[in-house]
Amino acid sequence: MAAEGPHWIKCARVHLSFLAFLGFVNVYMLRVNLSVAMVAMVTPTPPDSDYSGECTLPGNSTTSASTTTPSTGATYDWDRATQGLILGSFFYGYIVTQLPGGMLAATYGGKWLFGLGVLCTAVFTLLTPLAAKLGVPVLVATRILEGLGEGVTFPAMHGIWTVWAPPLERTKLVSFSFAGAQFGTIIGLPLSGWITDALGWPYIFYIFGGIAVLWFILWIVLVSNTPATNRFITTEEKDYIESEMSKISDGEPVTFRNTPWISIAKSPAVWAAACTHFCHNWGFYTLLTCLPTYMKDVLRFDLQKDALISSLPYIFMWLFIPSTGYAIDVAREKQILSTTAARKLVTFIGFLVPAACLTAIGFVGCNTTLAVALLCICGAFDGVSQTGFNINHLDIAPKYASILMGVTNTIATIPGFLGPQVVGWLTTNNSTSEQWRSVFYISAEIYVFGIIIYMLLGSGAIQPWATSQVLYEPVSTEDTNGDCDLLSTMDQPALRDSNSVPA
Repeated sequence: MAAEGPHWIKCARVHLSFLAFLGFVNVYMLRVNLSVAMVAMVTPTPPDSDYSGECTLPGNSTTSASTTTPSTGATYDWDRATQGLILGSFFYGYIVTQLPGGMLAATYGGKWLFGLGVLCTAVFTLLTPLAAKLGVPVLVATRILEGLGEGVTFPAMHGIWTVWAPPLERTKLVSFSFAGAQFGTIIGLPLSGWITDALGWPYIFYIFGGIAVLWFILWIVLVSNTPATNRFITTEEKDYIESEMSKISDGEPVTFRNTPWISIAKSPAVWAAACTHFCHNWGFYTLLTCLPTYMKDVLRFDLQKDALISSLPYIFMWLFIPSTGYAIDVAREKQILSTTAARKLVTFIGFLVPAACLTAIGFVGCNTTLAVALLCICGAFDGVSQTGFNINHLDIAPKYASILMGVTNTIATIPGFLGPQVVGWLTTNNSTSEQWRSVFYISAEIYVFGIIIYMLLGSGAIQPWATSQVLYEPVSTEDTNGDCDLLSTMDQPALRDSNSVPA
């Protein structure tokens, strides 16, 4: 059985996962704030000019929610197309730094890259109210620069976990750190509404930007690129991590020249991960950037209630990501599921249920309770899917995981700027449930397409081009766990030849 040691809370890799979690909380608070602020930034329209009158406000009020705007903060006469352009412009910058970020993380490590990426986004967030005052072109440029900074964050984090996450702890450590994105959305949306009501929309950007700067200082002081350079890790934990990681790494430094670009481009497993990542992000980003507008224009929530209700799907998403990640690692450790079977199972369930929910939402009309319930179910199972494609890079090519994240997230960023524009085109003039039905149908169909591709081409096995060593698959043994008990009372994992254990 696993050797007794300090509680898991004392593990350096758990500390890293928690700090990364807080980092992604900031990343998504900085990303979603404009979705709520936009409601207050746009000049109020007459009750009947932008709404068909399908649904009424709670209490059967006939006053349009769009006529209530906090008095603090300027308002701007932006039509739907302009709003879509501003919301989507972030992703024009975000897409550019994905692959460079992955390459830099693989070569130099992810600590400074991740930290500076968040800091860059924070600085331009602080400048957003000034940019809005100077005009749409300046605001769009500012959002693009924010995206440039934030674009390196996910590849950088994969670069960190490449050397920090033992194979059988991979899903739980990575999924918990990435779950910060959902938690950032959970608190970012209602906080944005409350701050707007209390202080005015400019303070959303000042407060969120300031918090991110404080996090950056904490990150730089406490985090290191590798276990060997960490000041707070025990010798036992360091030796354990390095021993486990050496079994799936040949130790050769990653450079642009020795990266197998042709093999990556020809790999069905990489294309499956990229396609699944794209399909997921279409649904995720469409909801992330446009859900507040749907809540306001169709379901008729006011700004503060809109922000709170908008966060509910992400609460369920946040709960399901780490819990599913833990369950998947238990199933893999006990050899109930192979890595490939585990990734395909969560992708199938995690895409099929949201597709069904989004289809159903198109028919609920003004039944706000049912609409919100379906969105919550959609969010929960979207969280299940993120323990598949989001971790898959570390399965198929741990050495090049940050690069693969850069590749797939470049493709998966396209929905970030295309989705809001599609929503703008489909909901021009009167914003009705029928128009939004088309938005939800498109997302559902793309989810189904992702299922088909991943079931056919997806894999959890280390690819032949990704290592010069014998391929391994984790199984249970009676090894030490590096002075930490992340697998509770279970036997601690080691690795063995993949020829005897299916990936």
